[in-house]
Amino acid sequence: MMGLRQDRQRPNLSDAGIDEAAFQRIASILHGECGIVLSESKKSLAVSRLSKRLRKLNLSDFNSYCDVLEGAGGEDERREMVTLLTTNVTQFFREVHHFETLRATVLPSLAEKARQGSRVRIWSAGCSSGQEPYSIATEVLEVLPDAKRFDVRILATDIDPNMVRTGREGVYRDLDKVDMPADRQRKYFQKVSGADGSYQVTQPLKDLVTFAELNLIGNWPMKGKFDVIFCRNVVIYFDTDTQAKLWSRFSQLLEPSGHLFVGHSERVSGPASSDLSLVGTTHYQKT
Repeated sequence: MMGLRQDRQRPNLSDAGIDEAAFQRIASILHGECGIVLSESKKSLAVSRLSKRLRKLNLSDFNSYCDVLEGAGGEDERREMVTLLTTNVTQFFREVHHFETLRATVLPSLAEKARQGSRVRIWSAGCSSGQEPYSIATEVLEVLPDAKRFDVRILATDIDPNMVRTGREGVYRDLDKVDMPADRQRKYFQKVSGADGSYQVTQPLKDLVTFAELNLIGNWPMKGKFDVIFCRNVVIYFDTDTQAKLWSRFSQLLEPSGHLFVGHSERVSGPASSDLSLVGTTHYQKT
């Protein structure tokens, strides 16, 4: 009976909505934390995803929740908020033309570079749950099967710690629904015993990929440059100024003649557009 009474005392937020002042506070906090623009059209989504946090914290309204976010010690809750409000949509070989270009045009010269003793670095920025960097890794191994012998590494980063954890585990379901050649699936994925429909990426793939948590509008600890950067369907969620700054930061981290792959609805803008030339479908090369 104690549990039932406690449930009745909890705030019922299923139809409470959010007032304009609280929504603007949340939008401002989100933008300051990770650069994402929370538009009016996303108001109901914000209410739906954040209401469970109010219940867990036993808060009666969203203004009280904003007080927690902005108060002393609010860093952990802001991180939780970002996790709840960010969208993670991904799949293996999404926008397949990028991977075809990577395999046919980009990787052969990078494989030769690796064989000559130079480092090769690829970055999957905004990697979500890991399908993108593992797709990249399969292409690397198709072109350079003995990549482990050389200094070839793929960095996979995301702001969501849960996605980073999933990527590190490398266990995925329903690969039969993915547009992946059957021989690739047999070569790079092993069925998990006792887990219906689950597959584990093989060790050669895992050996190539390093996962890390990273906020794209924060500090970047990487010191070396990259031969290839994938940042697809991420920058579109930022405002124009933030987009321009990110394109410039990516350009600065690319090796001469390095490659940048972006999402189908994204275009490089701002100062970086003078350094990055469009050479294919949403495929840029540093000039």
